[in-house]
Amino acid sequence: MLHFIMRILWIFWCWIELSLFTLFLYALAWLPQSLLKHFYSKLFYIWCRTFTRALGVDLRLHQKNLKPLPRQYILVANHPSAFEDIGVPALFDVHPLAKMGVRNWFLLGKISEAAGTLFVKRDDKESRHAVVDKIIDKLNQGENVVIFPEGGCKGRRIFETFQYGAFDISIRTGIPVLPVFLHYEAQDTFEWRDPQTLIDKFWHFITSQNNKANYYVYDAIYPAEFKDKKEYSGFVLSKFLQWQERYLD
Repeated sequence: MLHFIMRILWIFWCWIELSLFTLFLYALAWLPQSLLKHFYSKLFYIWCRTFTRALGVDLRLHQKNLKPLPRQYILVANHPSAFEDIGVPALFDVHPLAKMGVRNWFLLGKISEAAGTLFVKRDDKESRHAVVDKIIDKLNQGENVVIFPEGGCKGRRIFETFQYGAFDISIRTGIPVLPVFLHYEAQDTFEWRDPQTLIDKFWHFITSQNNKANYYVYDAIYPAEFKDKKEYSGFVLSKFLQWQERYLD
C-alpha cells in the first residue's frame, strides 16, 4: 500500500514538473527561429525525458552496436506505439518526422514545430516530395533525423513493407541509417489501435503493470553497400524481422 501511495505521489509531482516545463517551452516557441535554433532542441530533449518520467515509462537503451555510432545518421525504427514520438528524442539527438495533424495538437504542436519536427501529409504526393527536400536540408546542416519506414503506426508486428523514403535519402546524401528496434514488454498496453486517442494511451502508459520500453540500437548501415533503394530497404526490413523474431516471437 505504501509503495502504491509513493508511486501516485511521484507521478503527481512529475506531472506538475512536466506542466510547468511545457508552459515554459510553449512560451519560448513563439520566439524567432533564428534564436531558438541555438538552444531549443536541447531543451526539447530534456522535455522528452521529463515527459517519459511523467508517463511512468521505464525507458532503457540497449547498445547492441559493435562499432561506435557515426557522427551523423538517419535513425529508422519500427512504430508500434505513440510513445516513440517522445521516447526516441529522449535518447537520440534527432529531428522527428511526424504527420501533419501533430502540428495542430494543443501546446505539443507548437513545441514540436519549434524543436525542428518535420511535418508531412502522408497521403499527399507533393507534401511527401517537399518534406524530402527539408530532410536533406537538415542533414546538410549536420543534423540527424528519425524516420519510421513503416509509414505510421502499423501495430506490434513489423509491417510487410518498408517505404523507400529513408533509404533514398540515405543514398542521395551518403549518410547511413541507424536501425533501432523498439520493444515494449506490455505490447497490448503500448500498441496504438484505432479508435484510441492520445489521452487514452497516456493513461494506459501510466497504469501499465509492465512499464519497460526497450530500445535496441544496432550498427549503422551504409548506402554504398546497396545498388538501389529497393535492395537497401529490403535488407533493413529483413534485419528488423530478425530482431522481431528474437524479441517478440
